[in-house]
Amino acid sequence: MAGILDSVNQRTQLVGENRLELLLFKLIGRQRFGINVFKVREVMPCPRLTILPKQDSYIKGVAHIRGQTISVIDLSKATGGRPIEQTAESFIIIAEYNRTVQGFLVAGVERIVTLSWTDVMPPPEGTGKSSYLTAVTEIDGDMVSILDVEKILNEISPVSTDLSEDVIDPSVGISLGDKLVMIADDSTVARNQVKRALEPLGINMILAKNGRDALDQLKAIDATCEHSITEKVALMISDIEMPEMDGYTLTAEVKGNERMAKMPIILHTSLSGVFNNAMVEKVGAEDFIPKFHPDELATAVKKWLKLDN
Repeated sequence: MAGILDSVNQRTQLVGENRLELLLFKLIGRQRFGINVFKVREVMPCPRLTILPKQDSYIKGVAHIRGQTISVIDLSKATGGRPIEQTAESFIIIAEYNRTVQGFLVAGVERIVTLSWTDVMPPPEGTGKSSYLTAVTEIDGDMVSILDVEKILNEISPVSTDLSEDVIDPSVGISLGDKLVMIADDSTVARNQVKRALEPLGINMILAKNGRDALDQLKAIDATCEHSITEKVALMISDIEMPEMDGYTLTAEVKGNERMAKMPIILHTSLSGVFNNAMVEKVGAEDFIPKFHPDELATAVKKWLKLDN
């Protein structure tokens, strides 16, 4: 166990192409779950927690770690399971999502595994809108569930998608005409957040549930264009972490296609770290926007839609 705790910070610096590293953990029961190591700052035994008055029922308490006060979310209870009672025997995964740091209380931590995004599949059909899964994969013959953390966090503390008055500009959609903006994200919550944030610009949008779905849709649209896909799709906003094909690989595929290469791409992700700048430059994306600030995203969209495609 000590080896896992000591190595997480080093492993977060690794960057691959269409691959990810999962930190495996358990809540209550035998089911295993995974979180992308790139989002993990630290894993540690659960310290003494302070209970705050009127705190959210999913918040187990707050911990004071390295000079910072961090809310600790009972991940089992937040996903509809029984609460984790034995905190002294549990662990905290300290992770960074959407520019904030959270602690996730889990019952146990196992190990880190490396796999390709092609081995990660969308949740099975029939899981429904209430599901907290964003993807699944198979490890050692067992299914591992990757949680939709953005959905969990949004239910605890909803993200505003409202634009400031000085950012709202319906003329963007008027000048765009029938051209589309594609939004690719495996989280239904994240897709809808982007969609709601951009609606005041008056643009038409199409949605894709992962990188493979986005690329398939783009190829189908491109087949109806005379010269370039930019005749019909003016811009793509893509998450990075997605099953089957991640945003880096999707961008590289688009930029490597002569008929699609001029379409601007904004990578929009909850991933943090300086490695993103190097990867954005490597795959050829036009911009990188950390999630989620609606004004910042809308401003970037307006900027790149002004390009003469």
